[in-house]
Amino acid sequence: MSTQQADRLDASFAKLWAASTTSALGTGLSMVAAPLFVASLSTSPLVVSAAFGVAWAPYLLFSLPGGVLVDRVDRRRLMVVIDWVRVVAMAVLGVTMLTGQADIPLLYAVLFVVNTGEALFRPAGQAMIPAVVPRSKLERANGWLTGGTMLMQELIGGPLGGLLFAVSAAIPFLVNAGTYAASAILIGLLAGAYRPTERETTVEADDRRRSVKSARADLIEGLRWLGRQRLLRTMAILIGLLNMSLAGATAVLVLLARQRLGIGSVGFGLLFTCAALGGIIGSVIGDRLIKWVTATWTIRIGLLIEASVHLVLATTRSAYLAGFVFFVFGIHASLWTIVSSSLRQRLTPPDLLGRVSASCQFIGSCGNCVGALLAGAIAARFGITAPYWVAFVIASLVSAATWPVFNRAAVAEAYAPTAVAEPAASPN
Repeated sequence: MSTQQADRLDASFAKLWAASTTSALGTGLSMVAAPLFVASLSTSPLVVSAAFGVAWAPYLLFSLPGGVLVDRVDRRRLMVVIDWVRVVAMAVLGVTMLTGQADIPLLYAVLFVVNTGEALFRPAGQAMIPAVVPRSKLERANGWLTGGTMLMQELIGGPLGGLLFAVSAAIPFLVNAGTYAASAILIGLLAGAYRPTERETTVEADDRRRSVKSARADLIEGLRWLGRQRLLRTMAILIGLLNMSLAGATAVLVLLARQRLGIGSVGFGLLFTCAALGGIIGSVIGDRLIKWVTATWTIRIGLLIEASVHLVLATTRSAYLAGFVFFVFGIHASLWTIVSSSLRQRLTPPDLLGRVSASCQFIGSCGNCVGALLAGAIAARFGITAPYWVAFVIASLVSAATWPVFNRAAVAEAYAPTAVAEPAASPN
C-alpha cells in the first residue's frame, strides 16, 4: 500500500462518519425538544434542570463498566445493538406524545435509557477511530466527525427541532428514532471485526501469563493508566470542572432565553445554530489551525473563551450578542474536541482506549450532572443569571490552575511518533 493510500480517509471511515452525523441530527432535534416539552409543563428551574441531570446520570453509572465492555467485545456490534434499543425508546416516547399520554416522568425515563446507550456508544466510537484512520490523519478525522455533528445536531437539528416542536411535540422524537435506525444500519455495513486484542498480564507469583482478567481489574487498570498520564489526567479533570459550569448554564438556558433575551422556541434553537456555525468553521480548518497555533495555545485560548462566554451571558440582554458568543464558543468547542480526542487516541494503547475514553467521559459527566442540578437550585434561590456568574468564577479558576500544564514541551512530546509504542488495532 502506498503512503498516499495509507493516509486517506477511506470508505470505512465514511460509513462511520455518516452514521455519526445521521444520529446527531436526531439528537439535535430531541436536545431542543426535550427542554421545550418540560418548560411547556413547568416553569420551575429545578424541574427544567432535572431533565439535564437525568440525562447525564447514566454517564455516572455506566461509563466505567461500559469502558470495560467496550474493550472486551466487538465495538461495531455493540454500537448497532445500542442504536436499536434507542430506536424503541424514542418511538415509545413519540407515540405516547401523539396520544397525549406523555408526561415529564416518562421523558426522564426515556432520556435515561437513551443516554445509558450513549454512555457506551461514545467510547466505542472513539476506540474504533484509530482502527479505521491512519495515525497521521487523526486530527482530520476528528475534525470531520466534529463538523458533521455540529452541522446536523445544532445547525440543522437545533432550529428544526424548535420548528417541529411548534407543529407537534411528538415529531422531533419520532424523527430521532428514525435517525438511530439509520445509524444502526450504516454501522452494520462496516466490514470486519473490531474487537481489541488484550495484552496478557504477568502473574508475579509464578511468572505465568493470563489473558482473561476480571472486570474490576480491567476497570482499575484503565483508571490507573489515566491517573499516571499527566496531560490526559489534567485534561479530563479540567473538562469535568468546565462541564459543571457549562451544563449548569445550558440547563437553565431555555429560561434565560425567555426571561432575559426575549426569544421563543425557534430563537432558542437558533442559539444552538450559532454555535453550530462556529463549530463547523472550527472543524473544517481545525487540523490546519491547530498545527499553526499549536495544540498548546489552542487549549489555552479555549480556557479564556470558556470564562468569557459565561461573563457575557450573565450580563447581556441582547439576543444578538448571545448568538455571537455562541458562535465563538462553537469554534472553540470544535477545536477542543479535536485536540482532546486526538491526544487521547495518540497517547493511549489500543486495548485501553475504550476504558480510558470511558473514564474521561465519566469525569466529564460528573461535572455535567452536578452542574445541571446545582444550576436549578442556584437559579431558584438567587435568580436566573446566578448560575452564569458561578460558571464564570469556576472557569477563571480552572484556567489559572491548569495553564502551566499544557506547555509546548509536554504537548509536543504527545505528538511525537513514539508517543505510543503499540500500533493501533485494525479490523480483521
